[in-house]
Amino acid sequence: MPKYFRIGAWLAAVLGLASFGLTPSHAAGALAIGKCAAYGYAYDYPSVRAAEAAARAKCSDRTCSQVVATQKGCVAFAVDGRNVCGPNGYANAPRLGVAQNTALKHCYKYGGKDCVIRAWICDGKG
Repeated sequence: MPKYFRIGAWLAAVLGLASFGLTPSHAAGALAIGKCAAYGYAYDYPSVRAAEAAARAKCSDRTCSQVVATQKGCVAFAVDGRNVCGPNGYANAPRLGVAQNTALKHCYKYGGKDCVIRAWICDGKG
């Protein structure tokens, strides 16, 4: 293989890696929460406002009035598995495990007996 080809391939690889970091990052997400475990979600949006609007628009029954947003993190929503119209909890955190655990704790705190994660999203580095 000619020497100039190897150098050209190496240079193309380096330039490709350098340009990888130059693309705009979309790192906003949201989880909209409604009645009886209804939800809508959005991730990889350019702004929190855009993510919130998209999550509301995707709400499974159009009752989603509570919206939890994140930027480069995670959001989780927990409901009582035996009474989906009853207690629930939600949380946002830098990592998924923390968001899920906190959402479950809130569900139990508000009277849930059999709380489960209903939905979650992570955006960016979450």
